[in-house]
Amino acid sequence: MSPTSQPAPAPGPDPAALQPLLPSDPSALAGYRLLGRLGAGGMGVVYLGRTDTGELAAVKVTHADQADQPDFRARFRREVEAARRVSSPWAVPVTGADPDAPEPWMATAFVPGPSLGEAVRAHGPLPERSVRILGGAVARALAAVHTAGLVHRDVKPGNILLAVDGPRLIDFGIARATGETGLTSTDMVVGTPGFLAPEQAEARAAEIGPAADVFALGCLLAFATTGRPPFGTGAPDALLYRTVHDEPDLAGVPGPLLDLVRQCLAKEPAARPTADEIALRLTEDTPGAPADWLPAPVVTTIATRSAAMLALPDIDPTAPGTDPAAPAGPGRRGFLLLGAGAAVLAAGGGAYALWNSRRDDTDGTGDGKPPAPKPRNTWAIGVLADLSGPAQEIGKAQERGARLAVERFNAVHKGKPFTLELKVSDDRGDRGGAFAAARRLTSDPSVIAVLGPTSDATGIAALPAFEEAGVPLLTTSAGYNLFTLRGETGPPNTTVLRAIPSHFMAGTFLSWAVTLLPQVRRPGILQERTDDQYSWQYVRGAGFGFRQAGLKPHFRVVPGRATDYRSILGEMIDAGMDAYVHCGVRSTAVLAARALNQLGFTGARFAGQHVFGSEFLEEAGSDAEGWYVCAPVIDPVQRAADTKQKAADRKLTQDFLTAHRKRYGTTPAFYTGESFDVVNLVVSWLSSNAARGPFTRKGLWEALRAQKYTGAMGGYTFDKNGDLSGVGTFLYGVQKGTYKFLGAAPAGPANTTSGKS
Repeated sequence: MSPTSQPAPAPGPDPAALQPLLPSDPSALAGYRLLGRLGAGGMGVVYLGRTDTGELAAVKVTHADQADQPDFRARFRREVEAARRVSSPWAVPVTGADPDAPEPWMATAFVPGPSLGEAVRAHGPLPERSVRILGGAVARALAAVHTAGLVHRDVKPGNILLAVDGPRLIDFGIARATGETGLTSTDMVVGTPGFLAPEQAEARAAEIGPAADVFALGCLLAFATTGRPPFGTGAPDALLYRTVHDEPDLAGVPGPLLDLVRQCLAKEPAARPTADEIALRLTEDTPGAPADWLPAPVVTTIATRSAAMLALPDIDPTAPGTDPAAPAGPGRRGFLLLGAGAAVLAAGGGAYALWNSRRDDTDGTGDGKPPAPKPRNTWAIGVLADLSGPAQEIGKAQERGARLAVERFNAVHKGKPFTLELKVSDDRGDRGGAFAAARRLTSDPSVIAVLGPTSDATGIAALPAFEEAGVPLLTTSAGYNLFTLRGETGPPNTTVLRAIPSHFMAGTFLSWAVTLLPQVRRPGILQERTDDQYSWQYVRGAGFGFRQAGLKPHFRVVPGRATDYRSILGEMIDAGMDAYVHCGVRSTAVLAARALNQLGFTGARFAGQHVFGSEFLEEAGSDAEGWYVCAPVIDPVQRAADTKQKAADRKLTQDFLTAHRKRYGTTPAFYTGESFDVVNLVVSWLSSNAARGPFTRKGLWEALRAQKYTGAMGGYTFDKNGDLSGVGTFLYGVQKGTYKFLGAAPAGPANTTSGKS
């Protein structure tokens, strides 16, 4: 199933965003003089129009090719009819329409105020009185929708416009009669994730009625009072999942409104109040003419936009061959484009230097050909890591592993045509500074490849620098799926090699590790949202793995700042949980470990990569005993002792241990060995291909991706996307305050429930 929402008419955008008409645009339509474009998309264009008497309207015109689609006119006609059936001062009225025109169109009254979403983002949450008036008016509008036999189905901050005399509900593009399902697939989620009722999130079409709009209104009220959606932000499927399984985050909702909002957000439709009941409970009178129902900054925004609308001049009809959008001079947009281009050239560093060297005629021959590249005597491996921030334990281990690999190459490969250096950039675990930290490496033309990043967040922020420069980025700790999987519409990955499983696959392997315990029949999965993308991907993977094993988990989702884990986990125990899976970060795993012991829970406890490390052992203390933790790293001491390895592989592992002890005086920390291996994968390719001529970054990612390499910690092969092939997840048990290596996680469920009583 896929979430979808048709684009809405735009009756209330910022007038500064009004774009000139194009030569192909009409200058008038059915009595509306068109003044400019308010927006455009794949479905059509929304114009700002003016009648002969001066009223402004948002005129939505669909493309002719859309109108030719078999069911399009039926959908458009339904939208017009739905909007016309609603009679309320708090719903934007239709002022004209022709669904049978060659290019169907509809006009609605123009409201020059911001949307609720714009106002909250710009000026913060609304005061309680404003929210009561807002909610009462929107509830009355929804009551009119429901009286007309319709369900709006897309009540969200972007569809509520703020005017001086009260709010307005807009966009009936996906409204439909109660019980009507004919024009929508039964497995299609329609609307905006995060503002949908559970029955909408699960596409239970027969259950979607007026109560779904009430649930959305509860989300709207929570957003208006707190400035954040009650089910968080993120990927659409994550929002849909939370809507069904999570309790809303209502921290900050004023006490007098809290009970009503909770009732609106009841999971069961029958438990929610009606729109009429909500309107009665929000007892503030409608605001009337004065604008004192809104905070002063919002009123100022409305006044500014209204003044801009009044100042719009009449325009001449567009003439063929004349582009009213073309500026007389460079203009601000041209200046911005020139400025952006200059910034790219100035900051592009290595990417620009390599590009420029291929085009400049610097050999003095005047033949326009680039000079023959000169062999470089020294190349560099870069390290982008968190060396002084929250993940510095891992970052320092990665830097040490890379350094040992470079030093080994220079010691073993004397007489080769080049030597290696290590260049390190500390991103401090700060997403805001990660791009600049990456640029320090990618702008250096000697850097041929980079190990990093330490964390998902800094890696996503830094990734454009590597894509721009064409520098391969190899990670041993960042499992976010979007490093390598860009989606069907995005460009394929040609930058990142991920030497660990994605978080989704790691969650799957973790769930299969749980199935090693045959007594587990009802695992409980907790998603806590401190690191939302990590936890969501782990939950998805774990859920998939348990389904493969024939197990039905009990799910629970909590906000990242939740601290009452006794209540949270007590509910999960009461629901029959016999094993606990923590999909979240270390600090909340510590809270869970304490609560489970306090509650006397005797089942197995599991966690993933973001819990693994010495800090969990230190902070949880004795409460960590008995936990199982999956991580994408191997204990190098255990690896060296593995008699199943080939003799040459065991020797490489032992050599790595010896070199680390000699260089640093200690046994390697986790992530050191994997980083040593990944850098050796690069330098072994460089060494093997040194005789072929000067290296370039171009094509290096694909060459490295095709490698089959065995290092101190095991073998590495990558699929077409740059993801590690195989399991790559390893299981540890906490015993007497230390991690005991238990081996690789299984590659499939160890048992299933089929055939069991």
